[in-house]
Amino acid sequence: MKTRGFTLVELVMVIMITGVLAASLTIFLKPAVDSYFAAKRRADLTDMADTALRRMGQDIRRAVPNSIVSLNGSTCFELVPTITGGRYRMAADTVNGNSAAIDTRTTTTSFDVLSQMTTTPSPNDWVVIDNQNGADVYSGIDSAQIASVTTPAVTAGQSRITLAATAQFSPGYDGGRFLVVSNNQQAVVYSCPGDGTLYRTVIPFGTPTAASCAAGGQVVATDVAGCEFVYDPNHGATQQSGFLWMRLELSRSGSGESVALAHGAHVDNVP
Repeated sequence: MKTRGFTLVELVMVIMITGVLAASLTIFLKPAVDSYFAAKRRADLTDMADTALRRMGQDIRRAVPNSIVSLNGSTCFELVPTITGGRYRMAADTVNGNSAAIDTRTTTTSFDVLSQMTTTPSPNDWVVIDNQNGADVYSGIDSAQIASVTTPAVTAGQSRITLAATAQFSPGYDGGRFLVVSNNQQAVVYSCPGDGTLYRTVIPFGTPTAASCAAGGQVVATDVAGCEFVYDPNHGATQQSGFLWMRLELSRSGSGESVALAHGAHVDNVP
């Protein structure tokens, strides 16, 4: 039996129909595909900005009171993050004895911690009490380094902190509260130096200066088109002291996509 093949006219018709279908698919599908990838790029930028703002907010909320310092205009700020805190013994235990209390009228070498700390401090970490002036914690006026943390002989306290050197503290926060700062993370700087990156830099204690805002440290966000950190320690009754307003704008070059998010965080500066 003779097999019949395709004619030239049939092949031309198939090519024409295929071209029409391909053009139709391109017209109707390309915008949908482009929209999908544009939404994905915006979602990636939004997620990066949201994660960065939440990371900064977490550090702000656990900062030492009055330690937030605005630097280099509104593109950089510094703070001292805490790892734990508690209440110290304010007077000797006259019932059980063998107690260690902080007497603000004289020097202290050790004190009992009356509350359970969420994290046990390590040797060389720092105790901070009554940071009323923001510069004090950076200069070490209201802090002392820890030598050891032990369990006291009398179970009237949760633990006992022994200092590396004798120190005299001011009366402190209401109720005998203290904070602990890690020696491995004494101060933290968040900065946008203008190179498209938001950095988180860990630095030693020292007087906060604009030089700390230079590029370097851990990368928190990329594709940064702009950032703004607005802080006023005496902003007023509506926001209270210790409120930091943050705005972060991310933009991906070549795609035309950009997002801008704002977030506020607060640390209680009032003893």
